[in-house]
Amino acid sequence: MAHSSERMSHRDLSEALKESTKEVHVQAESTQFMESFQKGQVSLREFKLYLASLYYIYMALEEESERNKDNPVYSPVYFPNELNRRAALEEDLEYFYGPTWRKEIQCHEATQKYVDRLHHVGQYEPELLVAHAYTRYLGDLSGGQILKKIAQRSLHLPNTGEGLSFFNFPGVTNISKFKQLYRARMNSLPMDSATEERILEEAKKSFLLNIEVFQELQRLTSQGQPSENGHLVQPKLELRARPGNTTHSSKESDRARMTHKNMLPSTPLLRWTLALFFLAATIAVGLYAM
Repeated sequence: MAHSSERMSHRDLSEALKESTKEVHVQAESTQFMESFQKGQVSLREFKLYLASLYYIYMALEEESERNKDNPVYSPVYFPNELNRRAALEEDLEYFYGPTWRKEIQCHEATQKYVDRLHHVGQYEPELLVAHAYTRYLGDLSGGQILKKIAQRSLHLPNTGEGLSFFNFPGVTNISKFKQLYRARMNSLPMDSATEERILEEAKKSFLLNIEVFQELQRLTSQGQPSENGHLVQPKLELRARPGNTTHSSKESDRARMTHKNMLPSTPLLRWTLALFFLAATIAVGLYAM
């Protein structure tokens, strides 16, 4: 491209991407879902929904990557053997959901929006796949390794790695060196300044799509648990008395009523006698007090 050397002379694409996405990157890490995750407050249900969303996203990304593997702008950063995540996610989903996992998971609205964008880019603006590959794969190779340890500890997953295949990159022997190689490839991509700007904007859009997914995951996992003063409230169903307890309480009440009834005199004459006795006693006490 005519302006490729001009672009390289003043900044590298990898540095430009890092700088331009700094703000939205912080926003993504500051979502409630990710903050809870990083604190080790991730539940099994949250983690399973997270993996399901990633599955749909990576399936779309890798379908479009394969479609555009010969594109001159995208092909230098096409590393299927080292980076592809779909097969790893399938292993994890089967571990958590069982053999029928495909019927168990669902592509929710925000995830579908992300998937649709990936397919649009792959079919009509393939050079922008560079932005999505950067935000996803380099993120997995960096922060993803921290999330792996948090998930393993929080969910008490086996040390042998079951349920965490997504975070493992057996095709990458040295993560640090591979990231250096990947960035070097990005910095040598043949493109003009206009294409670079479009990639930078797409990278920010990728982070915003991720934020929407995180917000959606938070809503899904908070359903039935409204917040009051910052504290989660148990679902109403949990507050209802169990059938066994209801029967037990009912019987106790019946017994109490029966006991109270049995304490009363059984004939009208005795009841009148007691009433006159209490009346006389009350008058006597009143006179004594005066």
